[in-house]
Amino acid sequence: MAEAARPSGLRHPAAAPLAVLAAGVTGSAYLYGTNPHDPGHLLPQCPFRLVTGLLCPACGGTRMTYDLMHGNFTQAWLDNRVLLLAAPFALALLARWMWEGLHGRSWHPRLGGRGVAVVLGTAVTWAIVRNVF
Repeated sequence: MAEAARPSGLRHPAAAPLAVLAAGVTGSAYLYGTNPHDPGHLLPQCPFRLVTGLLCPACGGTRMTYDLMHGNFTQAWLDNRVLLLAAPFALALLARWMWEGLHGRSWHPRLGGRGVAVVLGTAVTWAIVRNVF
């Protein structure tokens, strides 16, 4: 009787979420000691802002993360309110992806048309609001 193939190595469902977690931890460790509010650091700049001079919906995310790691919640709120509110959802998605992967299951969340419209509508609205006001 043939035994069912078991996922191994990079094909294991936990490989991708664990790699994302490792990259996040590594980036966070570097960011913890690098203040993005000060000039002269080796952190990437927003390409949208470099080209247009406008803030994209995610601009301020690096500063927001730095401020959160240092307990400055007020400044994190001022850096990017919408991204701060979305962060728990992103962490929940990562946790679910890891949970499923560690249990040997692939997980592919899907957004329906309404979900895509809400995400894009929120991003566009936030970009307009933060550049106009």
